[in-house]
Amino acid sequence: MAKKSFGNFQSQKTNAQKKEEFRQEKKQARAEKNEYFAKKKAEENSLRAQDTRVKKGPLAAKAQTPAQPITFKKENTGGEMPLNKYLAHCDVCSRREAAEVIKKGTVVVNGKVITEPGHKVTDKDEVKVNGKKISIQKELVYILLNKPKDYITTSEDPQGRRTIMDLMRGVSTQRIYPVGRLDRNTTGVLLLTNDGELTQKLSHPSFQVKKVYEVTLDRNLEKKDFEKMLSGVTLEDGFIAPDALGYADPKNKKIIGIEIHSGRNRIVRRMFESLGYDVKGLDRVLFANLTKKNVDRGKWRYLNEKEVRLLKFLNKSFVKKKEELKGKNRDEE
Repeated sequence: MAKKSFGNFQSQKTNAQKKEEFRQEKKQARAEKNEYFAKKKAEENSLRAQDTRVKKGPLAAKAQTPAQPITFKKENTGGEMPLNKYLAHCDVCSRREAAEVIKKGTVVVNGKVITEPGHKVTDKDEVKVNGKKISIQKELVYILLNKPKDYITTSEDPQGRRTIMDLMRGVSTQRIYPVGRLDRNTTGVLLLTNDGELTQKLSHPSFQVKKVYEVTLDRNLEKKDFEKMLSGVTLEDGFIAPDALGYADPKNKKIIGIEIHSGRNRIVRRMFESLGYDVKGLDRVLFANLTKKNVDRGKWRYLNEKEVRLLKFLNKSFVKKKEELKGKNRDEE
């Protein structure tokens, strides 16, 4: 079954620009389709040659190519660093959360309780959190999961509901965790890693990480509501407008493609609900530069080196320009 394209997203563009984008996206879609079927054929030929039987079981996250993780050595930090930064490097929590953890008196350095987040430590110091010794992660792992429905995006759930870590049990010896969240009933692209720095970056609003969702509504999205949504809606926590919006399927106006960069809780569902629509299905098809292409629902794969590099440099020039502009404004004041 061919994948839906969100090529008809609408924004303030000229007709010529829209036509050119449509031509380019058709060309790209054709190339992706040919690549997909060529890859499938090659896989089938390989399986026949090896006479390998594939057994199908109940829903479980199974690896898809590449079969082996590409791990990355974390750069040697060397010298001293603030304790809250050290905790973030150890992937205990984010740097911001680490400050609160330290102030609670749960962190011990060389046998002494430390409550100052800026306290300097090195790799040679013995650091414990809640009595457990921690150290900086040396191997970084990056995994893309096509999240299925009815799984909570947390490491554990006190109510005993299924979590995505149930799907990933035994996958890695490293302590991996999800980047951001997807609602229990939301499916699609989810990144898991033990890279605390990258997690903090991708979760921060200033990087404007792109997310594209396919939304299935209870009824057709009317033209007047389409225009309202495109212009933006005001919710209880403020104004929000999509970066792009479009009918994913011209013949079925219940299925909408929406692009946003906001990370606010349940934001897509709340946007449509504010206009009187019930979201029956929500699938994230793109996060940053990652798609679920060739990753079936409930399956996962390791990221390749190129994908990781792209994530690390994502929107770097944009943030740099923003910081330069902010500095310039301060100078003018």
